Amino acid sequence: MKINPANFGDIDPGNRILMGPGPSDVPPRVLQAMSAPCIGHLDPYFLQVMDETQQLLRFLFQTKNPLTIPVSGTGSSGMETCLVNLVEPGDTVLVCVNGVFGTRICDIVQRIGGDLIRIDAPWGRAIDPEDVRRAIQVNRVDIVAVVHAETSTGACSPIKDISKTAHEAGALFLVDMVTSLGGMEVALDEMGIDAAFSGTQKCISCPPGLSPVSFNPKAMEKLQNRKTPVISWYLDMSMVASYWSPERKYHHTAPINMIYGLREALRIIAEEGLEQRWERHRVNHRALVAGIEAMGLSMFVPEEERLPMLNTVLIPDGADDLSVRKALLSQFGLEIGGGLGDLAGKVWRVGLMGHAARPKNVFLFLSALETILKAQGVKVNKGAALDAASSVYDSL
Repeated sequence: MKINPANFGDIDPGNRILMGPGPSDVPPRVLQAMSAPCIGHLDPYFLQVMDETQQLLRFLFQTKNPLTIPVSGTGSSGMETCLVNLVEPGDTVLVCVNGVFGTRICDIVQRIGGDLIRIDAPWGRAIDPEDVRRAIQVNRVDIVAVVHAETSTGACSPIKDISKTAHEAGALFLVDMVTSLGGMEVALDEMGIDAAFSGTQKCISCPPGLSPVSFNPKAMEKLQNRKTPVISWYLDMSMVASYWSPERKYHHTAPINMIYGLREALRIIAEEGLEQRWERHRVNHRALVAGIEAMGLSMFVPEEERLPMLNTVLIPDGADDLSVRKALLSQFGLEIGGGLGDLAGKVWRVGLMGHAARPKNVFLFLSALETILKAQGVKVNKGAALDAASSVYDSL
């Protein structure tokens, strides 16, 4: 077989503004860090980078957990890491489901032989802690798992309350923080979270490819006292932890340049400050919602249960979902997401994550959406969206 290299051009996707459910825009500093020379995964300089990355991750997770590391893989690998390490066949796992990613946790639990108890809430609504309490009262539960920020719907669940209920029952508490980490308050130690995982491509604003995870001493005790081996060799934290500890025991070749990028993204977060970063996400979310509602559109999630970084907008009558998203991309270089599962064709998912959570993006999206909807014959309140968003920023 012959291949003509001339048939393959340079990689050049053009400029995009990423306002979908992820990945988010990546700061130039992160891309520059990733272009640094690749060195060995046991090189003394890289070992120092590993230590610094762990320190910065503990800062972001707000934890003292020694096992706080980036797993080599996307956010779903973090989900699988937590479950394959902490769930043994016969363990009872209560999973809270209010969207796509809760159902994914259920799938993995069943694949590894856990006994699943499933609590469902309507898509677009938070998990009710009382539902968790009632389920625990009639079932012995080893682990309670919940998605903090459900990316498929834009709903935020009250993890502090659910954590308390889980611990009162003697269960471990596992939280999916793929979308929330870096964009809203997350405090593992204070909130009593035993194990958590996230992804680099959302509010951390690093390319996809790593999944930060953190296990507290209770989770590590569960891992160390397993009666059966972890079913995944690659994700076995009892071995991977030795590579990230002072032992530096080889396990697999770490993605060197991805970790460069993560370290730089975490350094940017530390420079901004956690509280300031959370507030930036809140303010831009308020401005976007004000503009959407002034335009005459509606949000999908009730106000008190909304995420600041993932906004689900109900698609108005007369608007064509796919053609609107295509026009945003082709005419304005702006990407948003469509609905998943039961929400396909019913909502748009608009991300304000990390580096993309900025007033200029809010204004661009609102003006672009108004232009496209008017072209499709959808009635909108002309100019009202930008005025409403401006009022939010002016009130600060």
